[in-house]
Amino acid sequence: QVQLVESGGGLVQTGGSLRLSCAASGSIQRITAMAWYRPAPGKERELVASITTAGRTNYADSVKGRFTISRDNAKNTVYLQMNSLKPEDTAVYYCNLDVVSWRGFLETYWGQGTQVTVTS
Repeated sequence: QVQLVESGGGLVQTGGSLRLSCAASGSIQRITAMAWYRPAPGKERELVASITTAGRTNYADSVKGRFTISRDNAKNTVYLQMNSLKPEDTAVYYCNLDVVSWRGFLETYWGQGTQVTVTS
């Protein structure tokens, strides 16, 4: 099986920065897509940012220019650098990884969530 551990959340003032991390361990041959999600009105979760194996990134319009997603394949880790934070960024952030196991199966895993709170 695969375990995901998120870290980096916290309390920050408007305009501040945080860096989230999500490290995967276990039966991992390789990780394809990596992404971060957060709850949104009318949705269970909305995509915040994603990154492919090739390094192509995609961002929600609300975070473009402020957030940066990156990955370290050697460490099976995805990061989310969040700058110029706003109160509306307050949420629990979840990482999402598509993992190919050593048995050859592709499965999607979710992190436990990390709270980000931005005060005005």
